[in-house]
Amino acid sequence: MGYDVARFRGDVDDDLICPICSGVLEEPVQAPHCEHAFCNTCISQWLSGQQTCPVDCSVLTVAHLRPVPRIMRNMLSKLRVACDNAVFGCGAVVHLDNLVPHLSDCEHDPKRPVTCEQDCGLQMPKEELPKHNCIEHLRSVVQQRHTHLTELEKTSAEHQHQLAEQRRDIHLLKACLRVVRSANPGLQNLEEKAEYRGIVQWVNSLQPARVTRWGGMISTPDAAFQAVIKRSLLETGCPASVVNELMANAHERSWPQGLATLETRQMNRSCYESYVARRIPGQQAVVVMACENQHMGADMVQEPGLVVIFAHGVEET
Repeated sequence: MGYDVARFRGDVDDDLICPICSGVLEEPVQAPHCEHAFCNTCISQWLSGQQTCPVDCSVLTVAHLRPVPRIMRNMLSKLRVACDNAVFGCGAVVHLDNLVPHLSDCEHDPKRPVTCEQDCGLQMPKEELPKHNCIEHLRSVVQQRHTHLTELEKTSAEHQHQLAEQRRDIHLLKACLRVVRSANPGLQNLEEKAEYRGIVQWVNSLQPARVTRWGGMISTPDAAFQAVIKRSLLETGCPASVVNELMANAHERSWPQGLATLETRQMNRSCYESYVARRIPGQQAVVVMACENQHMGADMVQEPGLVVIFAHGVEET
């Protein structure tokens, strides 16, 4: 849609008028054969319904459209036009090619962001300032924060319920495992010893790691992140069953209680340096294996271990 001709100072050449909207050309394009020029938006809408030039009915499609010649662009750029915000008090008249930069800084723009001068600090469009009420705004902020806090408390309660169900399931599984072990004590002991030796041998093959930035911990890695880490673990020779268990423990929803939430992680930050951690080769990630961290409380370690992924700050010692 073109510019309103009434906004321009001085005469406007007929060649600069869009035959569809009768306004001064905006983002002009040209039909290559008949050389008729149109606003880009106007002709695109026209051609969505018919494939002909609106002036002489010659065949025309969107693919045929070309930029107008430089001389026409120069003629347009030299036209002097009133600011869009003239009705709001702006008296500026600028060349057409300077209109966009002017509008970005025009102090009369009713949509321009301004800050309340009554100390509530709210930023709003200028047109809303006269009817702005600081007290109503502050009440709204308090209500929003109260609603947000209520939602957080509800989410926390649901999370605690899920954790309780998970702990109950774990206790049931452990009870079942004890029954199986009691039924086959000799075989079970041999299998456990062989599996444990394999895990210890694999752990010892990894380089010890030093974490310099625990704040870079990624508590909720996405699936792509986890796939990369899993592949790296498999490449180190980690037993497949252990890899699956470790990757299940790579997200905060499966971390022990001491790491389960941002709040608990912040409270237990002083404990992190006591972890014995191993670097996952080539990755900003470590494994914290239970077999090396018996000195940590049950709320800080998980069987068979944890995978902790970082944005940065992992070094080999």
